[in-house]
Amino acid sequence: MSAAAAEVPARPPAPEVAAYLDMLAAERGAGANTLAAYRRDLDDYLAYLGREGIPLEEADTHSLRAFVADLETRGLMASSAARRLSCVRGFHKFLYAEGYAEADPSVAVSGPRRGRTLPKVLSIAEVDGLLATAHAAAADKEAGPARRARRMVCLLELLYATGLRVSELVALPRAAGTTRERYLFIKGKGGRERLVPLTEASRAAMTAHLAAVPEESPWLFPADSDSGYLTRQAFARDLKAVAVAAGLRPDRVSPHVLRHAFASHLLQNGADLRIVQELLGHADISTTQIYTHVLDERLKAMVRDLHPLMDG
Repeated sequence: MSAAAAEVPARPPAPEVAAYLDMLAAERGAGANTLAAYRRDLDDYLAYLGREGIPLEEADTHSLRAFVADLETRGLMASSAARRLSCVRGFHKFLYAEGYAEADPSVAVSGPRRGRTLPKVLSIAEVDGLLATAHAAAADKEAGPARRARRMVCLLELLYATGLRVSELVALPRAAGTTRERYLFIKGKGGRERLVPLTEASRAAMTAHLAAVPEESPWLFPADSDSGYLTRQAFARDLKAVAVAAGLRPDRVSPHVLRHAFASHLLQNGADLRIVQELLGHADISTTQIYTHVLDERLKAMVRDLHPLMDG
């Protein structure tokens, strides 16, 4: 395929598609050709919905099954249809996870796919190492690097304390950094509201970071150059640099992986699945149940350690 054929069309993508492609680039390191392929698949899907008069937010299981049937009538090879369906699944999963949609209609749609993979999770020791590395960089006396390092400490402490979606974290208002409460009130996409706890470490990190935030900025994490707040790409890029400094493989670390670590470590230490669901802002507990592998391991450990017949 020529370089010209792999280029993303000049026409701007739909906002939801743009957000999904941004996530793929920032957190999964997707290259230009991969992003172009995803863009083409999603443009095809949205064009199908448009022909059928179905707004994206109203797409349901029936819509997706009809789309799969439409792919078959177009004579696509099974492998191509499976790839396109996989792309659409990932897109809907993203929309639901980020709060753009009330449900994930792709869950019940059958089709050739691999088994559901477990989320990447860092151990508690690895997260501790990541935080220690970020704090050490923030102790540097050089003004510019120290400011960026304090911002990273604040981002990491908040993310690990709250389990916020990265889109919610980077868009926090400046007022969040001045709260006297031990929690933040989060209004996610879709209008769902929830309270998330703050640790002493996260509150201290906000105070230290806020000192370098311009008073005129309405954001806790203003962008480095243009107006607006820090992009998820910039956060992911800086986080991978901290991961390397902490001796971790950068492909194992992303903002979303820290959200997974928050949930997994809570469950590992005895939290109820319903509580974790509320903290993550999942509308449906079935989304939170991807973490049940952690509960399974905890139950096995309890039986091993507490059952009277396990002594031998």
